[in-house]
Amino acid sequence: MGIEFFILMKSEWALMLIIFILLIIKVNGTYQDNAKLLLFTNILLALNFMLGFVSNQSGMLFNSMFHTNSLIAFEKNILNFATLIISLQAYTWLKNHKHMLEYYMLLLTTLLGMFFMISSGNFLMFYLGLELSAIPLAALVNFDLDKLKSSEAAMKMVLLSAFASGIMLFGISMIYGTTGSLNFAELPALITGSHLQILTLIFIFTGFAFKLSVVPFHLWTADVYEGAPVSITAYLSVVSKAAIVFVLISTLSPLFAGLTTVWYNILFISIILTIIVGNLFAIRQQNIKRFLAFSSIAQVGFILLAISAGTALSNTAAIFFLIVYTLSNLGVFGVIALVSDETGKENIDDYKGFYKTNPALGWVIALSLFSLAGIPPTAGFFGKMFLITAGASKGSYILVGIAALNMVVSLYYYLKIVKTVFIDPNEEPIVPIKTNMYLKLSLGVCMIGIVITGFTSGLYDYIYLLFRL
Repeated sequence: MGIEFFILMKSEWALMLIIFILLIIKVNGTYQDNAKLLLFTNILLALNFMLGFVSNQSGMLFNSMFHTNSLIAFEKNILNFATLIISLQAYTWLKNHKHMLEYYMLLLTTLLGMFFMISSGNFLMFYLGLELSAIPLAALVNFDLDKLKSSEAAMKMVLLSAFASGIMLFGISMIYGTTGSLNFAELPALITGSHLQILTLIFIFTGFAFKLSVVPFHLWTADVYEGAPVSITAYLSVVSKAAIVFVLISTLSPLFAGLTTVWYNILFISIILTIIVGNLFAIRQQNIKRFLAFSSIAQVGFILLAISAGTALSNTAAIFFLIVYTLSNLGVFGVIALVSDETGKENIDDYKGFYKTNPALGWVIALSLFSLAGIPPTAGFFGKMFLITAGASKGSYILVGIAALNMVVSLYYYLKIVKTVFIDPNEEPIVPIKTNMYLKLSLGVCMIGIVITGFTSGLYDYIYLLFRL
């Protein structure tokens, strides 16, 4: 098992190596220049991302508790890519931060937990990965140690996360009690549809719903997004949600095939509530991070619409949209992070007249929001189209109708932000802000991705091919 052990777990080994390197640097106290150390760390993250394309093999370890294949490797690399972009965008904030190394160690530890979660072939491994990702993430939410809002957000996240994890763990224990197994390969044949197993499904879905901010388990989201540092808000919005979606795709339909009607009805109600509540609350937000919190809640509703179909094509649509959502959301968050670091401003009204003083950044916001709204020819239009088509394939015309109507509502609040940036006058607009090369690179990648992904079908075809392998 020697070399295979390292090849199959190469993503996890790479992250642990980076964490170990940063820990040695911290313990030795040999660094003086944060700028040089940030360059070094970003190079390591870029190498880690490139490693994700090399030697991707299928196999199992630890008596099938850990498994990997080309699709799982691709999903992990999506998270690697998003983490790299977030790291580049956090440069201005971290270059003078005295706990910069701790930030990366916590960030990569939570990413490591997500990797174990995605590769889990057993509920025990899944839960260990879930907790490994959740605890450091709560510490990162509180990383602005001098801000009371940051501490409040972390406390709220810890308490509610512990409650949701407890409910999920109770559901996992009930699965073991009714089937005698926690192994994903064995469970489909053992789940017969008893009343106790239906309750088990509800408890486990509750844990997923909390992590995804599905209504009514979303109440923590806006406060945590507002209180956390911008880069961690971006991480919560993109990386954390994507990891849970990947696990949900690989567990819900395959493991609970005997309860298809039950979980579809659960999703049916959750989708309607999530899309409507997310959209309605996004309209009335004044803080831009809270606005993006409710925007992300609504987007999760669209992703669940595709997952509800439970087919390879619908799952392909969900993953494709997650990539588009990552590019679009990080485009907005990149600008917000820079403005927050330079001026401390985070309200929507602060962006009045922003285009006149920062035209390039204004266009980044506009293009990103157009993509999130699903306006052609951006990639977001095709992503939303694939999601709705996937929902329609199940015959869920009520869901599709509600989703389509809510897309119109979302157009209003996304274009309202664009109007604020480009048209609304402001006697004291945000001053011209100088962008560093890290931010330019990250925003450039996001904008190119939004445009190219919308005009080419190669990425969608590749994801679908991975599902068929």
